Amino acid sequence: MTTLTLEGADLAHGDQHVLRGVTVTARPGELLAVTGTSGAGKTTLLSAMAGLLRPRAGSVAVDGTPLGDRDRAVARGVVLIPQENGLAAILTAAENISVAVIATGGSPADARRRTAESLDALGLSGQANQLIDELSGGQQQRTAIARGLALHGDVLLADEVTSELDASNRQKVLDLLRAEAQRGVAVVLATHDPETAAACDRELHLADGEAVWVRP
Repeated sequence: MTTLTLEGADLAHGDQHVLRGVTVTARPGELLAVTGTSGAGKTTLLSAMAGLLRPRAGSVAVDGTPLGDRDRAVARGVVLIPQENGLAAILTAAENISVAVIATGGSPADARRRTAESLDALGLSGQANQLIDELSGGQQQRTAIARGLALHGDVLLADEVTSELDASNRQKVLDLLRAEAQRGVAVVLATHDPETAAACDRELHLADGEAVWVRP
């Protein structure tokens, strides 16, 4: 089981400071909500946790070892489901997932199995062979979630992954994230939705450049 920790992290984009002195631990078996208004720094925080953004000060570590860049984070099992889904428009839903599984060390057989399982879990089996541009916004978002689940990471970072979903699909996604936590994954869910945050075990709220625990 894997723990991801930020310690006293200052996060910035260029000359723009976004967050100061953030200390937070994503623990295996838990759902951690990161909340805040648009622009509060939720995506910035998850980018640092994913190895995409190096802190100006402080540290990011996985099980006590410095996280490093995105490649090292991937090797340590840190999966990111980005807000803008990151899907390749020229590929089908199934191909987007299979390519990601193979790129992270899965065999073609693994890719086929995990792709089918994750699409089925998100109610997308019928869209497996459709190009991404042929899917609705909600279907694209669910495809990105399916890809993240298929990677079988140890840390799962989900950035606003329920924003385009109706109530039924939102609950389905929360149930799947809870199932990930129950198998020992550390799940971090950035959200602006109070109901989604309430379904998590702990909540870290971002405001005015600082992180404040609502439910530690």
